[in-house]
Amino acid sequence: MRTKLSLLILCIGMAFSSRAQNWGGGVDDTFLHFGFTFQYLSSEYKVLKKSDWRTPYYDQGMQVTDSLNAIYSKSSPGFGIGFVVNHSLGDHADLRFTPSITFTDRLLYYEFETPSAVRMPFSLKEQKVQATMAEFPLGVKLKSDRRNNFRAYLLGGAKYSMDISSSKKTDDTGNTPVEKLLKNQKRFLSYEAGIGFDLYFEYFKMSPEIKLSYSLNSILKQEIQPYTVPIDKLMLRHVTFSLFFE
Repeated sequence: MRTKLSLLILCIGMAFSSRAQNWGGGVDDTFLHFGFTFQYLSSEYKVLKKSDWRTPYYDQGMQVTDSLNAIYSKSSPGFGIGFVVNHSLGDHADLRFTPSITFTDRLLYYEFETPSAVRMPFSLKEQKVQATMAEFPLGVKLKSDRRNNFRAYLLGGAKYSMDISSSKKTDDTGNTPVEKLLKNQKRFLSYEAGIGFDLYFEYFKMSPEIKLSYSLNSILKQEIQPYTVPIDKLMLRHVTFSLFFE
């Protein structure tokens, strides 16, 4: 009787131990698993100006703008939703593909001298680029040892981005030079790095993550107009806070 009772207690203890170790639904024990994500992001340009960027803009021999005092960007919020495809490379590394759709505005400001020789309707011009992006990040996740229901990780990789918003938003055909719109490239590559934490609950894993993305090349669509001529390169930076559920 005592032997049977001891075996029963041992089996119950092993069951509870196994159950505790598999918090997270056993997601780390599978070769391939899936999930979804919600994202909040902040986007900002890094502006690299030409040496003569202050020079007024001329069109057909006519002065269109006054001299520039500054060109700068401000951070602008956005949001996104996406999916997770996670391929295990071992106990401490995963290969992750996290396609998503993001919605964001990008802001660039042009500060002109007080109008004098040219009758401009403004001295500060805001250029807003509204972007709806299909993004395809591929990265490697390097994980620490799991401590109870917590694990930290680092992430690095690359991302291909494609603007799927309507071309009508950037159609400035027939506009005067002063009314032209700033345009970005439809497709570009970025590199990414981030840090996050895996938090294990009974049936799923939640991972808050902060990630920095930086475009590899200029995303400026070069045109002969007042708002592109002063700029040599226009790089894009994203800071993204994500919540992953797997």
